[in-house]
Amino acid sequence: MRNAALALPSLCAVCHDWSQARLCDDCVQRHAAARPRCANCALTVPTGTVQCGACVSSPPPFESAVAAVDYAFPWSRLVVALKFHAAIDLADAMAGLLARAAREAPSPRADLVLPVPLSRERLAERGMNQAWELARRTARLLGVPATAHGLSRPLDTPRLADLPRESRTASIRGAFALAPGASAGIRGRSVALVDDVMTTGATAAEATRTLLAAGASSVQVWVFARTPAPGDA
Repeated sequence: MRNAALALPSLCAVCHDWSQARLCDDCVQRHAAARPRCANCALTVPTGTVQCGACVSSPPPFESAVAAVDYAFPWSRLVVALKFHAAIDLADAMAGLLARAAREAPSPRADLVLPVPLSRERLAERGMNQAWELARRTARLLGVPATAHGLSRPLDTPRLADLPRESRTASIRGAFALAPGASAGIRGRSVALVDDVMTTGATAAEATRTLLAAGASSVQVWVFARTPAPGDA
């Protein structure tokens, strides 16, 4: 049934032209071309540059980061649709782009894929965790195990998008915990942490600290979209 559904024509989510996929090849080539990115935080950098200046002076706790696209037109609209309007029909196509970015990154292969969790209140509000929808599909494409029960989020923190950049680290501190029974599956393993968007990296950094404290050997961050640095948008 799934293969039959994939054979049916669809409308491209970007240009709304007929396509065999939810994202047509023309739009992927036009709007999702690979760009040089900082190996640590996935910000775009000049060709030939490995790290951005901020990561040279103050590297994040995660080992590396990859991003499929910048959080800009047309991808910001798709992220909002998935995140706030449960547009699950977009998840397969978005995960395909994320899997491509992870596959092409120089980082070692991850042993386990985890989503950034939502608090119970936020999960009830949205009805699903967009990070898990991306994580499980991306993991399947890459042949890596995935679980939604690695991390929990006992604190319902304010939406970081509503806070000034300098306040986000303090707001997210202590927000994550290891899920019950997850310790043995994380200890000694290289973990890929998946989210839809990374802006300042505060959420990814706090989740990474929790995983490293639980014994993960390393953490890499995979995000569908990376917010450009101020002035680069």
